[in-house]
Amino acid sequence: MKKNLKLGILSDSHTQTTMHQEVVAHLLEMGAEYLIHAGDIMLEEHLQLLEDTPVPYVCVYGNNDTSLIPLYGQYKIYREPHYFTIDTLKIKLMHMPYYMNSDADIVISGHTHTFDCSLNNGTLFINPGEVCAREKLLMESVILEIKEGKYYVTHYFKEPQAVEWQSRKVLF
Repeated sequence: MKKNLKLGILSDSHTQTTMHQEVVAHLLEMGAEYLIHAGDIMLEEHLQLLEDTPVPYVCVYGNNDTSLIPLYGQYKIYREPHYFTIDTLKIKLMHMPYYMNSDADIVISGHTHTFDCSLNNGTLFINPGEVCAREKLLMESVILEIKEGKYYVTHYFKEPQAVEWQSRKVLF
């Protein structure tokens, strides 16, 4: 595995295109080398924005993404749970937090609109919270940096009208 890797993680954009654009731009500005969306993307323009970024991306369908099913094969969006690897890192991506077992190095979910991260049995579990600021007045996302076998999770959040992002860091 590379010595350093930065993953940008987001979920639950819903129909908030401006917020989706702002979060994606912020993750790229923070150095994300890969974007991972945990579902409820809802709009093709959100998929197209991810497609147009200079970094690889992957998404899963959320419970509100049925209108995107006909786009399968046009974008990197998959049924859940979707397993993939980056370098030698095995990642399980899903929207609904139903398959929460330690069968991957990292398990990413969405749906709850609540940031959460924990390390259990050697597996890192992450929910980045919500892009759409629907459940609370916060846009949220995560940068997961992997350095020398350690996980550095930075949870970014801000009110939609705010200029500056706030953050909290967790080290595993």
